[in-house]
Order: sequence, then structure tokens, then C-alpha cells
Amino acid sequence: MSTISNNSLKSSLLKLECHFTWTLLKQDVDLDELEETIEDQVEFFIKSNIRNYNLLSYVCHLKNSNEEALKNLQIAEEEIKKNHPDEIARRSLVTWGNYAWIYYHMKRYEEAQTYVSKVENSCKELSSTAQQKNQLPDICAEKGWAFLKFGRKYYERAKNCFENALKNEPNNPDFNAGYAIAMYRLEDLFYSRCEDKSLSLELLKRAVELNPKDTFIVALLALRLQDVKQVNEGEKYIQEAMQKTPDFPHFLRYAAKFYRRKGDVDKALEILKKALRVTPKSSFLHHQVGICYRTKLFQLKRTTRQPPQEQVEELIQLAIFHFKTATDKKSNFFVAHLDLAKMYAEGKRYEEAEKAFQKAIQISILFNNDKQEWYYHYGTFQRFHMKSQSEAIRYYREGLKIEEDSYARTKCIQALNELLGWKIQRGLGDATDFATLGLIHNLNGEKHEATECYEKAVELHPDNEEYLSALCELRLSLSS
Repeated sequence: MSTISNNSLKSSLLKLECHFTWTLLKQDVDLDELEETIEDQVEFFIKSNIRNYNLLSYVCHLKNSNEEALKNLQIAEEEIKKNHPDEIARRSLVTWGNYAWIYYHMKRYEEAQTYVSKVENSCKELSSTAQQKNQLPDICAEKGWAFLKFGRKYYERAKNCFENALKNEPNNPDFNAGYAIAMYRLEDLFYSRCEDKSLSLELLKRAVELNPKDTFIVALLALRLQDVKQVNEGEKYIQEAMQKTPDFPHFLRYAAKFYRRKGDVDKALEILKKALRVTPKSSFLHHQVGICYRTKLFQLKRTTRQPPQEQVEELIQLAIFHFKTATDKKSNFFVAHLDLAKMYAEGKRYEEAEKAFQKAIQISILFNNDKQEWYYHYGTFQRFHMKSQSEAIRYYREGLKIEEDSYARTKCIQALNELLGWKIQRGLGDATDFATLGLIHNLNGEKHEATECYEKAVELHPDNEEYLSALCELRLSLSS
């Protein structure tokens, strides 16, 4: 193929709307785990699976299995013919776009060009009919679902996709479900300190009204009702959904979470074990089982003055087994690594705890609030298990330095206030300790107290530019 025509083909490919042009990066997900998740959904979802097969084809390509990718696109085509015989062209645009890109990567340029032409010709035909206005929402929604699958880095983009799709079809159940899920996840991740969760609550209610058979959405609604203290209403939804889909693992995992948070840990474990019989490879389910055993351990310690050591040890081992299984199945499962490290520490297995902590912080896909979480828990490990206040202060301070408002940062501040207050009262405080307290006071808007701390820090370390600069800024803000 000539360079000119190859460049022309590449230019046409870049204009297609499909997974290859949506900037879905393989370093942002665990591809094996994503493949398993999609395959589970293909098996258990009742509705059409076209978008799952399209996404699965892209995942196969990312795993260098282009032949397998083509097989999944063929199944997507069959699904389209079976479920949408009157609108094959409109429903096939993403599938054909993926075909074109895979053939291009296989250096089968003529076939790639054939699919590019199919998309271009279909778009011309559709633009001359009333169907054109419905073309974009479907693709917007498929893009939104792909973003949701690729993880939290993409949730904001997913929300925007579903918002755009809903402008044209405000009553579409699928678009409403996607929008509600995106908002639910964004609220949990980034708006967790905000008390008002009513936006996703209303969106979830709307999605359930439009499609009461979608028990996955029903479970999320129940959890959000639980968040806003409407537990009884939430449980009604869970019980009704349990009658509709008693063996659907993606519903059961959240039903179990509902009962664990309610305090009925045995019920949660019963549901999780049922779900694990259906999808035994699920890292999410193993992590949730581990959390249940940890909850039982803490309940035992809290309610029994001298809990039987044998019982304590058994619960620790069970929690460790399931947390470790979760991390083995999903290597970048940050929270599971952290929970495993803390449970090793609980069992006084400190070397293994150290290794698990280090694996957690080495995960490449970490957000700032993940890092703050790690610094807080590793600092706490140093403080209470390794009995090293200096190391604890060091790591709490690192968590404080990351400029993002989060629950973990607040916990770092609280711990630092305790430890530094203790040191300074005993005359053991150094310049760094006073500067850290100064930073905490400044974050709390306590300018005078912050100034005093930085003055003390400068007195102990007169040439430190960071302390001098902070002190200068504080004095200027007080004088203005």
C-alpha cells in the first residue's frame, strides 16, 4: 500500500467514532480483570450485549489477540442483526469502526478501507433521514459505558457522554442508567465529604422508574438510600430485587454491601458466598468477604473483654486469605493491598505487612487521595505496630503535603496534632515540627497561631527558605 493512501486511510480511521479513537489507555486498567468482568456481564445480562462485545474486541486487541477481537465483532454483528434488523447500519457504526482499526493493525489495509467506507456511506445515508438525530446519542452512550468500564479516571467523561445522549432522548432507560451510575461513582470518589448525595439519589430513582428490571441500578439506589439514612426503604428495594434476580452476581455484590453496612454481617457473608459460587474469580467479591471477616473481628474485640484467641486468629486468617486472593486476582487493587497490609499487622505478621504496604504504593494508577490514604495508614502502622513516632510523623506529614481535601488528609492532620503537640510540650520539637504545625494552623485559617509556629521554626532554622517564605506570606496576609 502506498504511503499516500496509507496516510489517507489513517486520516479516515481517526475520524471514526469507536473504542480506538476514544483514548482508552491500557495502563489505566487491569486488562485481565476487565475481560473477566465483561465476560461475566455477557453471561448474566439479559439485554442485548452489543456494546459488551464491541468493548471485548478492543480489550482483546490491547492484549495482542486481534483474531479473538475479530470473533467478538462478528458476535456483535450477529446481535445487531437479531435484535435490530430494521436499523443495522445505525447500530453497526461503532462495530464497523472497530473492524476497520483492527484490520489496519493487522496490516490488512483493503479490509480496513472496506469498513471505513461502510461507515462513511452509512453516515451519508443516515444524514438524509430522520434517523440522523438518533445516531449520535447511541454512540455517545456507548462511549460513556466504555469510560465507566475503564475506571474512575474516566468517570467525569462518562458523565458528560450520558448528559449529551440524554439531551436528545431524555427518557431513554439505558442513558438514564449510565448517567446515574456515573454520578453515583463520582459522588463516592470525589464528593465523599459532601453530605448532600441527593443528586445521584434522584437520578437513580429515575433510572429505576424507567427500568425496574435492572436490579444492578436498584442495588445502587438502595445503597444511596442507606447513605441518607433511609435504610428501611433501601432494604425494600433490595428484597424486591432479590426476588427478581436471585443469582445475578452484579446485584448480589451490592446487596451484600448493603447488609454489611447495616450491621448484618452474617447475611452479607451468605449473599457473597452465593455470588462467589457463580463468579469464583471475582476480586471484588473476595475483597468484600475479607471486609466482612474484618468487621466480625472488630465486633468481637469491641464486645468481648477477653475474646478467645483461637477465634481472633481464625477471623484474621480468613480476612487475610480473601484480601490476598483479591490482590492475586487483581494486581492493581489498591484498597485490597492496603486492607491486606493492615490485617497482616493485626496478626503481628509485620514483614508481610511491610511488603503489602510497599506493593500498594507501587501501583501505577494512584490518585492523590489514594496516596494520602496510604500515607495515613502506613504512618499508623509505624506509630502503633513499629512503635516509631518519628517515622509516623514523617509519613503523616507526606500525606498532609498532598494538596487535596480528603478524609485521609484530615486523619493525617489529627494524628500530627496529637504527636507534635506531645513532642513540643516536652521540649522535643524541632524546626520541621513547628513548620508542620504552622501549615496545619494555616490550613485551618488560624493565621496568628500559624505565624507563631513559623516564627519558632525560623528561630530554630534561620536559613530555611520554605519557612521564611511561609512566614512572609502570613505576615502580609495579616497586615492587609
